[in-house]
Amino acid sequence: MNVYRKNNISPKEFKTQIRILKSSSFVFIISLAALFLSCGISSASEISAKAAVLVDSLSGEVFYAKNPDLRLPPASTTKLITAMVALDKLDPEAVVTISRRAANTPSVKPHLTAGQKISVKDLLYLALMRSINGAAVALAETVAGSEKAFVNLMNKKVQSVGAKNTKFINSSGLPGRKQHTTARDLAELMKESLNYPLISEIINTRIKMLDVDDKQVLLKNTNYLLWSDDNQIGGKTGYTRAAKHCVVSASKKGERTLIVALLGEPVRDDLWEDAKTLLDKGYEMIDNADSIIKTNHTELKRYSPNKS
Repeated sequence: MNVYRKNNISPKEFKTQIRILKSSSFVFIISLAALFLSCGISSASEISAKAAVLVDSLSGEVFYAKNPDLRLPPASTTKLITAMVALDKLDPEAVVTISRRAANTPSVKPHLTAGQKISVKDLLYLALMRSINGAAVALAETVAGSEKAFVNLMNKKVQSVGAKNTKFINSSGLPGRKQHTTARDLAELMKESLNYPLISEIINTRIKMLDVDDKQVLLKNTNYLLWSDDNQIGGKTGYTRAAKHCVVSASKKGERTLIVALLGEPVRDDLWEDAKTLLDKGYEMIDNADSIIKTNHTELKRYSPNKS
C-alpha cells in the first residue's frame, strides 16, 4: 500500500509528521513515568523516621525524601566510614594488638580484651556485623596512632565523597556534640562503601563464626533486612538514645540497586517496615516506568512507513 498517496501528502511531509509523533510520544512517556513516580512518593508519606531517602544508585535519582538534609546523629552507621578509611590504609590480614583504650570503650558484647591479637579483617566483621565499638577504636588507632587523628581522615573521606553535611568526632558513632550526618549523605556514603569488596562481603553476611584467641565467637548481623528481603546486599544499623534507630542499606534487583537511609526512627520494628516499604515502592516505580517505555517503543513501530 502506498501510504503517501492514500493520505495525500508528500514523503517529506510524512517523515516530518513521524518525527513530531515520535517526539510527542517520548514526552508522553516521560510525563507518564513522572506521574507514576509522584504517586509512589506520596503513597510512602507515612514514614515515621525523622529523615529518610530512597535513591537509585546508578542514576542518583531520589525517589523519596523526608528531611533529607536534616543534620542528625549517625550512631553506628559511622562504622561504614571507619571501615572504608581503615581499608584505604591497612592490609586486611594484618594483626592488631587491642589497646586498653579500645578494650574499655563502651560496647555491646562480645567485649574485647587489652592485649588480644585480632586481624584487621576480623575487626571489620566485629565492627560492621555486630557493631563492636572497641573494634572501631582499634582500627582507628592502628591507622593513625590515635582515634583523634583517625577522625581527621574520616572527615576528609566524607568530604571527598561529597557528603558535605557530615562530620565525625569518633570512629564508633558513640554520642557527642557536633557529630552529625544526613539521610542524603548517608545514602551517598553507602554507595561509596559498595566499592570495597570486603565491606560488601561483610555487610551481606547474616551469621559469621570468628576464631579469636582460639575461641569461637558467633556473630549475627544487626541488619534484620537481610532476613526479610532477598534482594538485600547489605547495610549498617545504629542506635543511641540521642540518635534513636538508624539504618542505611542497599537492595539489588536485576541491574538496579536502590539505597535506603533512615535516621531517627523511634521504634526498632518500624525501622525494618519503613525500609521495606520504601524499597518495595521504589522497585514498583521502576517496573512501571520500564513497562510504559517498552510498550510505547513497540507502538511507535506501527507508524513506520511501509517500504514495499
